[in-house]
Amino acid sequence: MAPSVLAGRPSGPGAGYALLAFGAVLLAVGSYIGLFVAPSESFMGDVYRIMYVHVPTAWNALLAFTFGFGSAVAFLLKGDFKWDARHEAAVEMGVVLAGLLCCQGAIWARPTWGVWWDWDPRLTTTAVMFFAFIGILALRRFVEDPVKRATWSAVATIIAYVDVPIVYFSVRWWNSLHQMQSSPETVSAPFLIPLRTNAFGILFLMAGLITLRTRIARLRLSQEMAPPLPEAAR
Repeated sequence: MAPSVLAGRPSGPGAGYALLAFGAVLLAVGSYIGLFVAPSESFMGDVYRIMYVHVPTAWNALLAFTFGFGSAVAFLLKGDFKWDARHEAAVEMGVVLAGLLCCQGAIWARPTWGVWWDWDPRLTTTAVMFFAFIGILALRRFVEDPVKRATWSAVATIIAYVDVPIVYFSVRWWNSLHQMQSSPETVSAPFLIPLRTNAFGILFLMAGLITLRTRIARLRLSQEMAPPLPEAAR
């Protein structure tokens, strides 16, 4: 389907700011509970408390890339540039969260594994995912034509997304230093409450930032694709 020009102007930023505020409150509450209320872990002591931001960051990074993948597919199928704007916003947010994820993992690995980084299957596939999507952002930066930029980056995102499920299942498929995924059945209530609160906090923060970044992308696309002014109006 041929790409279509954006119809109308995006709505105001109010919804994005509301999501940001709600997410910030949840993250503050969850972090307070995780740092000052939840008990120490019997094996790792207080070092484990970084998990209250590390695990939610991981969940939401994969979710952001999944939304970017869905937006890329929707653009290729429908040719509507609102999906390209959402794709751009989601990939940017995913890269930010993936970068934070790698930094948090290194901070946790130093006192527990004795090294800042290990070429463990989970860490390696996460690094590949991070740099693959950085490459997509670089592609979008250097391609000026909106149609080519949207199409090429959408195809690149579909290819790069292959690594996302590999990241998730890597600890099950290969012998990994990284622990298996946690679930409500494997986490006791004192640990689960701050973990879930922070997960929703980061989720709402991510949704707010994607909403605001989508609006910026749509405004830029509207300017890029606007018809040129007639000579008399210049």
